[in-house]
Amino acid sequence: QVQLVESGGGLVQAGGSLRLSCAGSRDAFNVYVVAWYRQVPGNQREFVASITGTGSANYADSVKARFTISRDDAKNSVYLQMNDLKPDDTATYYCNARLFDLESWGQGTQVTVSS
Repeated sequence: QVQLVESGGGLVQAGGSLRLSCAGSRDAFNVYVVAWYRQVPGNQREFVASITGTGSANYADSVKARFTISRDDAKNSVYLQMNDLKPDDTATYYCNARLFDLESWGQGTQVTVSS
């Protein structure tokens, strides 16, 4: 099972940008569908974006046109470029990797957007 480590979170003002990274622990990372989710305390974890091994991306409506997911399989990494951040984007962001019935989660990285 692949291990995932997120990085890149932090504090940013509204309208700013952050780039999150998710590093996978094993080769053949490109066979996994990798997604970003986010969660605010007291709320359910919600889908943000996903990318397949062939590079097909999918986004939640709330982040379309502002966030971009990409992957660099040579580095076993997936990225989430977040632009025009809003206070509502404040959450802990989690990386998820899925292959058939196998699923892994990272530990999360905090993103805080101040108004």
